[in-house]
Amino acid sequence: METGAILITGCSSGIGKATAIRLNNAGLPVYASARKVERLADLAGDGIRTLALDVTDEQSMADAVDAVEAEAGSVAVLINNAGYGLYGPVEQVPLRDVRQQFETNFFGLVRLIQLVLPGMRRAHSGRIINISSMGGRTTLPGGAFYHASKHAVEALSDALRLEVQRFGIDVVLIEPGPVRTPWNDVAAASVESADQGADAADAYAAYKAAVVASFAQVNNPLMARLTSTPEDIATVISEAVTAGRPRTRYLINPVGKLAVALKRWLPDRAHDAVLRRCYRLPP
Repeated sequence: METGAILITGCSSGIGKATAIRLNNAGLPVYASARKVERLADLAGDGIRTLALDVTDEQSMADAVDAVEAEAGSVAVLINNAGYGLYGPVEQVPLRDVRQQFETNFFGLVRLIQLVLPGMRRAHSGRIINISSMGGRTTLPGGAFYHASKHAVEALSDALRLEVQRFGIDVVLIEPGPVRTPWNDVAAASVESADQGADAADAYAAYKAAVVASFAQVNNPLMARLTSTPEDIATVISEAVTAGRPRTRYLINPVGKLAVALKRWLPDRAHDAVLRRCYRLPP
């Protein structure tokens, strides 16, 4: 069980915020961070330590880790939660947006791991919890770049686990299925804003409409029973933080488990056919 300083990224809303609250309520020393520290005012009001941390800014990441280590000695648990979903047809999404997706979802996560590992090795103890997704083990329509970033997080975590186990450091993947958070609105908006390029008629219009419609399904009454709230995910993260021997992966909710099982067991073309039917994609 890890009880030292817990640094969490992306705490202004959703899973990060719910996790900071849950761990703080459990009496654990939480450092909640976000790019805009003013968005953490309510957490600070609850007595949670807050700090600015932009996972796309090298100096911001270094300063945040230095601040925690100066006060607590080392980061005992790093929860890499910051991220968002970039959706849209591969042909249409500007490369600058693709790079930003990886800077936020992958490269920032990598750099924070590099920054906290020396202190964890000195303590011969630590836990790195990477918030991945069921999307790190399967791929859904419209999400080429988001899924690519999460597949990268999965591969990194598997390799890192082998490297640092001998130092007493655990590496854990959290793999939520659909969660009812503002993430869905951001992802849907990214589809709608995808560049039409030279094709004024937008050859992907029907495809994009189907992908956007899929995000709205998270809030319908039936799906609400099968998906998760941020608090549901925070409960699992809390278990991963406090368990004496955490699992390497926590795949969460029925939709996530079904999606990963279908990808594992169906041939690719059969899997494609299922997705086309579920998403009502154009023929």
